[in-house]
Amino acid sequence: MGAEALHAPALHVISSMATAPLLRALLSDLQRDGGQTAELTSIGGVDALKRVQKGEPFDLVVLAADAIERLRGSGSLLPGSDVELVRSSVAVAVPAGAPHPDIDSEQALRAAVLAAASIGYSTGPSGSGLLALLQRWGIGEQVHARLVQARPGIPVGSLVASGQVALGFQQLSELQALPGIEVLGLLPAACAIETTFSGAICSVSQQPAAAGTLLAYLHSPGTAPAKRRHGMAPA
Repeated sequence: MGAEALHAPALHVISSMATAPLLRALLSDLQRDGGQTAELTSIGGVDALKRVQKGEPFDLVVLAADAIERLRGSGSLLPGSDVELVRSSVAVAVPAGAPHPDIDSEQALRAAVLAAASIGYSTGPSGSGLLALLQRWGIGEQVHARLVQARPGIPVGSLVASGQVALGFQQLSELQALPGIEVLGLLPAACAIETTFSGAICSVSQQPAAAGTLLAYLHSPGTAPAKRRHGMAPA
């Protein structure tokens, strides 16, 4: 595979921001070992979905499972090619140096949200999960004016670091490496928000066999340590 991969055209992969650091690391490892080269485009998940639906020339797409399902329904994917890759949990962060509210229980986290001057969330699945959680707690209307949604492709952590929000919610994988913030931890088990990210071959791919080989690598047991290092769990 190594010799063939060196001469094969680079594959084009598109993903949301949540999995971008992991994918960059895995693709770099693969290329270093003489495997298939690939170029990664990482943008907001909503925009990534639209670009794949429009038929832009991507070979592989990695998005939240519900987005992959939408792409499957629109005929944008090679039938039967989607594979679950990682599970990613939502964490909470505050600005560096700020007091750490208690989030060890669901009741404590609810109290922290009610006490926060502002609350940051994303346009992605972590944001949808948070809004659903606020409604379940019965405080959606109460905190609505204090909610700040990051623009697509902008990490919630950057809003936290700049002081625009006092409490930020996003995938741990997107928060853990950002400067200027302190991650308090994952949401308590009773109200955890977890997203499964899947990969699939785009129906417009001109290299479906190579894309399938790359997808199998991303799913392989050998990638588990890297997934854990990036705050995710193998699916």
